[in-house]
Amino acid sequence: MAIEWDEEKIAGFREKLRQTKALPTLPGIVSKLTQMVEDPSVSADRIGRVIAKDQILAAKLLKLVNSAFYGFPGRISTVSSAVILLGFNVVRSLVLSASIFEAMEKTVVGLWEHSLGCAAIANVIARRLSINDPEEISTAALLHDIGKVVIRENLAEEAAVLDEAILGENISLYEAEQRILKINHTQVGQRLCRHWNLPDRLAEPIAYHHEPKKSANHYVSTAIVHVADVLVRARGFGFGGDKWVPALDHNAWAALTLREDDLPGLIAEAEEVLVELRGFSFEIQNLGEKCPPAIES
Repeated sequence: MAIEWDEEKIAGFREKLRQTKALPTLPGIVSKLTQMVEDPSVSADRIGRVIAKDQILAAKLLKLVNSAFYGFPGRISTVSSAVILLGFNVVRSLVLSASIFEAMEKTVVGLWEHSLGCAAIANVIARRLSINDPEEISTAALLHDIGKVVIRENLAEEAAVLDEAILGENISLYEAEQRILKINHTQVGQRLCRHWNLPDRLAEPIAYHHEPKKSANHYVSTAIVHVADVLVRARGFGFGGDKWVPALDHNAWAALTLREDDLPGLIAEAEEVLVELRGFSFEIQNLGEKCPPAIES
């Protein structure tokens, strides 16, 4: 039996979303670094000095740059060197990812795993296509379902109604959101991107990963996140909120110039990266628990 909400209830939900307090905020240092990375006049040394004031963030950055994932010869011992080696966009991806790991891992583990899987596959696709800044696309993939986190965290009543509709009507979460709330997690995610002042390169894949054709300026990135989302759902890694695999947009697939016989190799490579990234994230979580609170500047 379909669940129907009256106009008053829908208006109440939208009003909740309009309230700034309904959206999570980024830690101050993350917001500051996000802004600095976008400023071409800011040096790596200056970014390094900001990160160095946050012990946890500095430790995470050094662990990443010294991991097998990057394979740099020798040990990297300074934050400034790590920033230079990894690049500004990777550093921003790291600090954003670290924040999202914290928010998602504690509350919605299945969704966090799904997002991590999506990020791993998106990274593999981006590297196969020799796209610049594959880590940035990976971050967009990690954040692609952040709107679901906002709904779960801030609108418990509405989230329960969505779950009821998914089971009772045998529909996808995306469809339940559209039908009942008249707004979906991609739109909520887009609003969150504006709230966080994230660049369009991240915001568009988050906003349009279900409808990549709507992406005006970053279609390839959006198509990669779309395909990665479909593949990780088909793979059954993590839990995206329902049992359904989204339909593949064939235009998006064609835009990536991937062939059907590319899939086995792509999946095999993604599995390897997934294991490595997952292990890395666990290390980060343990590291965060052991480190003392950050020192404010």
